[in-house]
This record gives sequence, C-alpha cells and structure tokens, in this order.
Amino acid sequence: MARRGIHVEIDIAAPMEHLWALTQDPELHPRWDVRFSRIQPTGTDASGRQRFTYERRTPLHTVRGTGVSLGERLRPDRARTSALRFSTTDRLSPIRRGRGYWRYIPLRDGRVRFVTGYDYDPGWGPADVLVRPLLGWATAWSFDRLRIWAETGVAPERWGLVSVLAWWRADRPRAARCGRRPAGRHALDDAPATLVGLREPT
Repeated sequence: MARRGIHVEIDIAAPMEHLWALTQDPELHPRWDVRFSRIQPTGTDASGRQRFTYERRTPLHTVRGTGVSLGERLRPDRARTSALRFSTTDRLSPIRRGRGYWRYIPLRDGRVRFVTGYDYDPGWGPADVLVRPLLGWATAWSFDRLRIWAETGVAPERWGLVSVLAWWRADRPRAARCGRRPAGRHALDDAPATLVGLREPT
C-alpha cells in the first residue's frame, strides 16, 4: 500500500504571532515537540533559508541530523507557512530523509488552525509499518501539548510522556484532539510552493 504521509492539524485559541514564536524559535520548539531534543541554527542565507542541526536523545542513543527551513509570513490570504527538509546518515535512525511543512491558517473566530504534512524515507525498512503510526501519534500529542501551552501558559514540560498514563486528567495532552486525515490523497498534496524549491540539506 502506498504511503500517505503524516498529516496532523489542530485549532489553537492564541494570536498568530504568539503561535509563530513558539513554533519558529529553535529554543522553544523542542520544549513542546517530543520528536526533538535539541535544534541548533547554523546560519541563514540571503534567501532567508535557515540551516540547522537537530538531535533526538534516548537513553541508549542520540540521533543527529541536519535540516533547512524557510518561513513565509506575508501571504495574500493572511496564512503563514514554513517548509522543511531534513536528513541524517545515522543508521539507527528510523527516518533518513524527509520533507514537510507547517501551515498557519487564521480562522474567523480568532483561532489559528495549525497544520502539518510530512513524509520521509524509512530507516528501518519493513519496521516502518510500526514506526509511522507512532510518529503520527507523537506529532499529534505534541500539537495538543503546544495548544495547551499557547492557550493557558502551562509549560509543556509539565506534560512529559508519562502523563499519557494519566487517563483520568481531562487537561492533559491528547493526540485524539487532532485531525489526522489530509484533504488530498497524500499529506503533501497541500504543501506550499516554497517546499518545491527548497533544496535538501548538505
């Protein structure tokens, strides 16, 4: 069966500028996104493309890779986008090369619909049938943790992965609060044009 990529979206009751800051600042991003432990900018070129390195630490191993992103803030429809390409040569990483985007859509009621679509080359071969749903869940859980932070100011560190076990707490992050089905056949069907011209990190 062909891969559909990973799609996640959630509506967040917070100002656009506040949400943009929480997601675009490399120091703040790993605080809410469980997929990353550290993101370090390494330079920005004349076109505004930002290069960075990233890490995902576990007790047994740290995966390191490189990436490049390009944010787009001034669009006629008032939405914003951020395109991304990333890669790693670490043979223990479950993902090798990937590409994706974030889309920030202002809604009439003052909320912002925060959307991502991404896909990647598997690093673990057939085991990706297990890895991909887990990554989709982790993305959705992180998006709801971001929503709580943006709406209430409660620091995301309060909600470690152990909070998943606290099923009785209504205020904890839940992946189920997110939409998971892309509008098209693939999660990248609605990718911004900036992703097409974004070169892979070298």
